[in-house]
Amino acid sequence: MTNQPESAPAVDAYLSELLAPADEALAAALADSEAAGLPSINVSATNGKLLHLIARIQGARSILEIGTLGGYSTIWLARALPADGSLITLEYSPVHAEVARANIARAALDEVVQVRVGAALDTLPQLAAEERTFDLVFIDADKVNNPRYLEWALRMARPGSVIVVDNVVRGGRVADAANTDPDVTGTRDALQLLADHPKLSATAIQTVGAKGHDGFALAYVQD
Repeated sequence: MTNQPESAPAVDAYLSELLAPADEALAAALADSEAAGLPSINVSATNGKLLHLIARIQGARSILEIGTLGGYSTIWLARALPADGSLITLEYSPVHAEVARANIARAALDEVVQVRVGAALDTLPQLAAEERTFDLVFIDADKVNNPRYLEWALRMARPGSVIVVDNVVRGGRVADAANTDPDVTGTRDALQLLADHPKLSATAIQTVGAKGHDGFALAYVQD
């Protein structure tokens, strides 16, 4: 495993305060998630701002998020939508979904965001049956199922859609061929799918900072 520089968390804090400062709704979403005992695995502030900017650059009107947690990233994404936009976010845990709904409502986004509860591999076919399409898909759930999430995302994407897959570096473990942990193999399989699929043009970026050494993949859906 590659260790991040000692200065990385301080730099992350500096950049977050300068470029992605917390407002009342974002700070409260983190505080209430912690108070409810949710794991501290939400995206960082700078990564949340990056998702927001990707959605704005994309001109996204419809967003799918796989993995809600406490709704922190959901708020960043939903704020990028136009007035008639919509975001559907999928959360396995009813407890997490309840916290997320309260956080989303506090941010005045409950008319824009719909939280669906249940295993994503059950709710994704329902979305497909509703003939939903999405301009942007953010995948940030259990890593072992990343390849299947990606396949479903492709079914509901269109040419020009963007797909973001979070946590693809796993502290450097993704590059260790001997590592067979399910989260690592699932991530590797998803990256291989990104590399091989004829409809996708993709890259991946390593990150360091408050959340340690990790990274994300970014894919563009081609004709």
